[in-house]
Amino acid sequence: MMGPRQEAQAALFYEFSLEDHVPQDHLLRSIDRFVDLSSIRAHLADFYSHTGRPSIDPELLIRMLLVGYCFGIRSERRLCEEVHLNLAYRWFCRLDLNDRVPDHSTFSKNRHGRFRESELLRHLFETTVARCIEEGLVSGQRMAIDASLIEADANKQNSTPKEEWNAENIDPKDAPRAVREYLDTLDDAAFGAASEVQPKFTSHSDPASQWTAARKGPAFFSYSDNYLIDTDHGVIVDVEATRSIRQAEVGSSKTMLKRVKERFDLHPERLIADTAYGTGPLLGWLVDRQIAPHIPVFDKSGRNDGTWTRADFEWDAENDQYICPEGHALKQFRRNYSDPNRGPTGKGVARYRALKLICQACPSKAKYCPNADARKTTREEHEDARQVARDIAKTKQYEISMKLRKKAEMLFAHLKRILGLGRLRLRGPCGANDEFLLAATAQNLRKLAKLFPAPQHSRKA
Repeated sequence: MMGPRQEAQAALFYEFSLEDHVPQDHLLRSIDRFVDLSSIRAHLADFYSHTGRPSIDPELLIRMLLVGYCFGIRSERRLCEEVHLNLAYRWFCRLDLNDRVPDHSTFSKNRHGRFRESELLRHLFETTVARCIEEGLVSGQRMAIDASLIEADANKQNSTPKEEWNAENIDPKDAPRAVREYLDTLDDAAFGAASEVQPKFTSHSDPASQWTAARKGPAFFSYSDNYLIDTDHGVIVDVEATRSIRQAEVGSSKTMLKRVKERFDLHPERLIADTAYGTGPLLGWLVDRQIAPHIPVFDKSGRNDGTWTRADFEWDAENDQYICPEGHALKQFRRNYSDPNRGPTGKGVARYRALKLICQACPSKAKYCPNADARKTTREEHEDARQVARDIAKTKQYEISMKLRKKAEMLFAHLKRILGLGRLRLRGPCGANDEFLLAATAQNLRKLAKLFPAPQHSRKA
């Protein structure tokens, strides 16, 4: 028998509880246990006026942003709609059914103003890292570092070739916010000062972004999201935004290692990374701080013509010379020079050469220097640290480290596929930094929720 037609009837009174309508196994219930926003008001106290109309609760805005980044809701307009409709989102944001959801424009005003000036998002991220440490997820012994390209909110059609770009022609007073941030970071190693090489194109809307074809496909404007993770459970302990060039990414590793030492007193026993980080200066910096570099050495000394490479020569540190396989010495200087121009180059590279008479009479000249009168080789300033990394690469622990490095790549895959951060919405260095901090905070909170889910309570009959 067909039942009666269902018709909505308005009731005079409702008895409704959000708590009863949010499933016990909902992700937000687990995340909510690890969200500590008690210090936000004190952190922002100096950035609010003591007079005027009361502002929207900053804790509400942060909770809404966390919902957006935890569930891949990138648009703030859509986020406001989802929080308005979704009961679980309302419960997490401490909104009752009758409470009004803030307008989307409120996020822009606060983000570009007091949130950015007070570094609130950095404070929020570090609060989450501190909770991960408290729960025993971070030992600080083994850390890995990596970077991933995130497409910027810019396109080639609105750009200028490097031959026509001149930053000195920009008037900061009339420039958009992202352009002013670009001018402010020209001397910052993470952006303009990382390399003297100018990009092929510069975006008008976001000139701090980097034109790159690193993905072996069509080039695009991007930023690099740099992660420093603890390999025990894949917790992100620091994050930094830079331009998408190797020098800036490598330089960010020093920044992040110094910051985690200062903020959390974490000093890793080893640092794990790929070949891009195996430069002499970084390896020397790590060895000087007693951090074992589990990093493949970035080395271009190899040869493909069948002749002996620098690795075939024995280094004699006591006499500052190389010994070739035939037992002859390659020295940097064979006498003292009074002319400084004939001494060391001062460019971090020392040049060693053998005697011409010995090389001409050597029976192994075909493997030694077939196209030159005498063999020459170079030694970088941090060659000792590079050798330390080469020796580590022969150990069993190094093989384990290379497997642990995949945890950083998995985090970037999760960032782009699950959280939907394949392209930035905000422009400028500050906008990229804000998005990366919020995304890393969301990933750490989801990690906590996965490892420590909320206890399940049986429903009452």
